[in-house]
Amino acid sequence: MKLSASAHIDTFCRDNLPPYDQWPVLRYDLAELDYPERVNCAAELLDHTIGRLGPDRPCVAAEDMQWSYGELLRHANQVANVLVNELHIVPGNRVLLRGPNTPWLVAAWFGVVKAGAVAVTTVPALRTTELADIVELSRPSAALCDHRALDDLRAVQASIPIVAYGGDAADDLVNRCPAQPDVFTNIDTAADDVVLLAFTSGTTGKPKAAMHFHRDVLAIADTFSRHILKPTPEDVFIGTPPMAFTFGLGGLVIFPMRIGASSYLIERATPTELADVVQRIRATVLFTAPTAYRAIIATGDVAKLRSVRRAVSAGEHLPESVWRQFHIATGLSIINGIGATEMLHVFIASAGDDIRPGATGKVVPGYEAMVLDEFGEPVPDGKSGRLAVRGPTGCRYLADDRQRVYVENGWNITGDTFRRDADGYFWYEARNDDMIISAGYNIAAPEVEQALLLHPDVAECAVVGWPDENRGSIVKAYVVLAPDATGDEDEIHALQDHVKAAIAPYKYPRAIEFLPALPKTATGKVSRKALRDLATVA
Repeated sequence: MKLSASAHIDTFCRDNLPPYDQWPVLRYDLAELDYPERVNCAAELLDHTIGRLGPDRPCVAAEDMQWSYGELLRHANQVANVLVNELHIVPGNRVLLRGPNTPWLVAAWFGVVKAGAVAVTTVPALRTTELADIVELSRPSAALCDHRALDDLRAVQASIPIVAYGGDAADDLVNRCPAQPDVFTNIDTAADDVVLLAFTSGTTGKPKAAMHFHRDVLAIADTFSRHILKPTPEDVFIGTPPMAFTFGLGGLVIFPMRIGASSYLIERATPTELADVVQRIRATVLFTAPTAYRAIIATGDVAKLRSVRRAVSAGEHLPESVWRQFHIATGLSIINGIGATEMLHVFIASAGDDIRPGATGKVVPGYEAMVLDEFGEPVPDGKSGRLAVRGPTGCRYLADDRQRVYVENGWNITGDTFRRDADGYFWYEARNDDMIISAGYNIAAPEVEQALLLHPDVAECAVVGWPDENRGSIVKAYVVLAPDATGDEDEIHALQDHVKAAIAPYKYPRAIEFLPALPKTATGKVSRKALRDLATVA
């Protein structure tokens, strides 16, 4: 495949794309996926939406501010001018973004994309060691960071300028922007120029950067959102996933702005707080994980969701019992779905009368999927196997040998075990690797193990997913202690606190069990299967 002439002066991303024979097959069967050769997705989502609907429509809001489309455009243009005029960013440079969901993070994202740079999105919960891995892989030329999340990023000690935003300092991005022009000529990027590096945990603990093009950003809006979600310009979107997760970027920025709708951003919220905000702003489209839906039912706050007409669940499997309880309480049918960072967003889902409770759904228009055996051959309907999918988006890892694992014979192999029924519905069964999905977060077991092993009281350890009614799974650690360790409740709390300080706190082991020895295979390796079997029968 011949790529278009790139607008990137810094060719790092193009240089580190996997060889084309390792790419998945890409499909553009729908007419709406026929994009021009030159396209900047920021211009499509913001400038062109204003051209169709005008600048005065509500666009993005939070507790302390509300911007129209015109106001977001002004701020995004000023951010782009800061990047180019003050930080000397050129097309193709990577710009790291770090912060909770706020309007200024949205403006920063659009500013980066308008300037032809590549957004490197990160979660504010990540610690210094995790950020260091991301910086090493992506080699950013600058970072825009929420003023409350600077410490861990500064501790990376990378030789890149870090500009804070959202604060009162004289050099804060918010205070720099008014000195810049509020117009900007968008870089004429190629549809197949990389615009986003989205990081996902690897099962070895080493992160992987999924590379997505400008056309990919539009494709997820023109497939899942257009055909399944079916939003209108009058919709008000809200949700809990961070913009650093592609589930959040799609659901809170790309989908509403593709249609001219608005989005309300919350930084953090308990299920009760989420329900309160939904009720107060009369949100109509809700994106969150099954854990939140379950908790809202349990707390009795479900009546506060009367304004919602579309509820979307992804990030982990949605149990049929939760779907039915929510449906009985609200009359709403939760749109279940499965997506992947490598695919950018959801590729299997159903809505309305097409929903079959308990099933993940059918293939989203524009995609195709099948279930394969261990040899890569399709299995009959009703039989379990590995989920394989392809469509207008697909896996392209940044300089990573794991590309060969994720892509087989042109198919993206998601790492999930599914079965398909005779009617084309896909039914989730399990993950088939060492990734633990807890309350919508992907947690790599080896990364937690590495953090535990840094504690002097830990001689050996292994981590697995443990079934949990509220979170789907939790992280459970089996620990062999050093000779002088106590092995009491205080020890458990000390190890948990240690992990929270070493890596993102949501990855800590919520359960720890001490063993005299870990089960081993005949070759001397830790038998994770034996530990998973313990979790299964518990």
